[in-house]
Formats: sequence, C-alpha cells, structure tokens
Amino acid sequence: MTKTQHSEGTSVSPDRIDLAALPHDFLWGTATAAYQIEGAAAEDGRAPSIWDTFSHTPGKIAGDDNGDVACDHYHRWREDIALMRRLGTNAYRLSVAWPRVLPSGDGAVNPKGLAFYDELVDALLEADITPSVTLYHWDLPQALQDRGGWPERETAEHFAAYASVVAERLGDRVTHWATLNEPSCSAWIGHLEGKMAPGWTDLTAAVRTSYHLLLGHGLAVQAIRAASADARVGIVNNLSTVYAATDRPEDEAAAVRHDGHVNRWWLDPVHGRGFPSDMREVYGVELPEHPGDLETIATPLDWLGLNYYFPAYVEAAPDGPAPYVRSIRRPDVPRTGMDWEIDASGLETLLLRLRDDYGARKIYVTENGSAYPDVVRPDGTIDDPERQEYLITHLAAAASAARKGAPLAGYFAWSLLDNFEWAYGYDKRFGLVHVDYATQLRTIKGTGHRYADIIRRHVGLVRRAA
Repeated sequence: MTKTQHSEGTSVSPDRIDLAALPHDFLWGTATAAYQIEGAAAEDGRAPSIWDTFSHTPGKIAGDDNGDVACDHYHRWREDIALMRRLGTNAYRLSVAWPRVLPSGDGAVNPKGLAFYDELVDALLEADITPSVTLYHWDLPQALQDRGGWPERETAEHFAAYASVVAERLGDRVTHWATLNEPSCSAWIGHLEGKMAPGWTDLTAAVRTSYHLLLGHGLAVQAIRAASADARVGIVNNLSTVYAATDRPEDEAAAVRHDGHVNRWWLDPVHGRGFPSDMREVYGVELPEHPGDLETIATPLDWLGLNYYFPAYVEAAPDGPAPYVRSIRRPDVPRTGMDWEIDASGLETLLLRLRDDYGARKIYVTENGSAYPDVVRPDGTIDDPERQEYLITHLAAAASAARKGAPLAGYFAWSLLDNFEWAYGYDKRFGLVHVDYATQLRTIKGTGHRYADIIRRHVGLVRRAA
C-alpha cells in the first residue's frame, strides 16, 4: 500500500458555480490549525498550551482524545505539501503555535520552533503555494494562562511581542497575515460556556477576554507592519446569519442580541465604531478601557476573513445567561454530521453584509466546510457525496456574492486534513483528505478531487481570457 492513496469520488456537478465571477488571481486554498494537526506536543522545545491542559483534563474531550500526535504534520509536512499540489491549490492557511515559538509566552525565543515554520514557508513557496499565516488559533501558552490569561491586559501586549518575533523572521517571504482566528470562540466558548480551553464559565472574564483579544489584535497589526513593509494584515471572524425563531417581539429582540454577540461585538470595534452599546448593557460588565485603546483596535486592515458554517435561529431565554438567547433546532432541514443546519445562502448574505455594512475592500472565505462520517471502501477509496454537495453549494453562493460586487479574493476549504476537532476529538472529519490516525495514511476523498476539478476549471477560464 502506498503512503498516499487517492479516491476518485462520484459525479457531483460543479456547473452551478459561476467561476467567471471570481477574479483571475483568486486564492484557492485549504486551511488548518497548529494544535489540530501538528502533534509533536513536547518536541524541540515546545511547551504546553491551554489546549494541551484542557485536552488532558478527563471528560473535556470526546473519547478523551488530545492533540499530542494529531496528524503528525510536524514530521509529515512535506507529504502534506505534496497533497496540496495534487489538489492544485495555490494558497495554504496555517497557524503558528505560540508555545512552539515562545514557550513561556514571552522572553526567550525557541530557535527550533521558528526554524520549523521557516522551513515550511520556504517549501510552500517552492511549491508555488502562498502561505497565509494566522498567529493565534487558540493555543495560548499555558505559562501565560497561569499568569491570568486573556482576561489580563499584559496578555495582549505579549501577543504583540510574539507577533513581532514571527513577522521579523518570516516577513521577508510571508505577506498574508491574520492576527486572530475566531476570537468569539476564545472568549465566549472558552470563557463563558466552558466548552473550550481554558474551560471557564465567567461572564466578567469572558468580556474582559473579548476586549483584550481585540486589543491584542490591534497591537499585533501594528507590530507586523513594523516588521514587514509588505505585510497585508487581516482578522478572521466566525460569523452567522441570525434569524428569530418566531415573529414574537421577544424573539426578534433575541435575534438582535445574538447578532450582537456573534457578529457586531467583533466587527464594530475593528471598524472604528467601538463596542456596541446595546451589548455593553446586556453584558453589564465594565470594559477594561485605557485611553487610545479603541483607536488601536481599529487600526486599518487590508482584508477581512470570514469563517462560515451555519445559520442561527434563536428565541428569547430570559432565565439563561447573557445574552439571554437560546438557539433552536429546526426540524426537517438538512444538517451536517456536526448537526449543524446547512444554508449556503448565508455565506452570500454575510459576504454582502461585510461590503455594505462595513465597507470591506477585500474578503477571504478563510474557513468553510462540513463534517460527515467517512466510509473507506475495500479498495481504500472514499466517496463523500454529501460533503461534495456542501462544497459546491457554498462555492456557488460565494461566487454569486462576487457577481453582485462582494470583494471576494479567495476561498480556503476547511480542512486540508481530518484532524483533532477540539472538544469533538477525532470523531468528526472535515478533511478533503482522510487520515487514518493509527497509520497516518492520507487518502484524498471525493471532495478533494472535486475541489481540484473546480480549481482546474477556474484556471482554464483565466487562461482562455488572457
């Protein structure tokens, strides 16, 4: 059996995608995150992150899984770049592990940690794949958590210093940077709901975390640009379309609050509007503001990153925690293996909202994908028509938004590989490439082949138009 096998997949037509609406220099990418794929958790000077601690806490992760080995990308990255080339992608969104570069969160740099990303970036460029580097995908060094974590202002300052270290090392070759990935998950799921690291359920800590994450973002934008004149910097937010479950006034108000919680709280400050006043009242937590912070948070961006997976239908929950909203599960609608409702139109709606409401000049879909159970055939191939359908309908929605004027510049499929899916462990598979975790055998799924076909079609259009 070869190291990497390939599955041809079934015929799911991509003809619904208006590829001509996409720009000629469109980035066709895949995305991953360090803790989800790298493994090598205690190798070459890497220190623990909050996710190492959380995943090793009994009962926190499905199956009591952890990221100690994950996809072993730390040792198999050359093979994974070869897979990207087979898919025909021209961009790769990766994250740098803060505790691999600065094991204590600040202070001494770990040379072997930086060298890993140095070599990875060089190999990507040699393969004609643009590296898109995210600096924070949730893996705060445990050493900083022990000093208070994101609820403390100094963590934002340490983040900017870390951003400077990485940008000074890689900024001569990397121009595409994201500061934070999905800060709403870090703040709300990690500090309010307790379902992600560090596992807190404290509204005050969650709101303070949200503030310092965005302050750290603004400081990091400035640090990256100081280190690299060619840097193009953005932030990645996980956004949802929000609908009231009924037309009752209390549910309509709940939808406004939920939109504030998952969307406006994260978009308004970075666009110079400050933190939404209605949500400040809902949370009832005093923000740890210093003079000049709002200007720092609103440091101008070169692009916005949109992660989109599902819509939200909500009703009022006056007896629940802030923001006093409860999501409902609508019956008889298609859902992924994550039990997430499928609504590709939401991606188009959000792309146009970012243009119309926030004046976005360049947008990347930085994550979009679906998890389903995979069945490996006797011949080793994997067909996944539901995942292919999800990919095609969402690409069609993105292209429709581009046709209507949304400044869409790229699409990064989540995920290149099946991986450690946070609190879900290894049970949920989003990958274009299947990973047998026992052997680390990689197998391109039908969706991977379909994505490659779509990319080829777009490349062909561009060449014929040239």
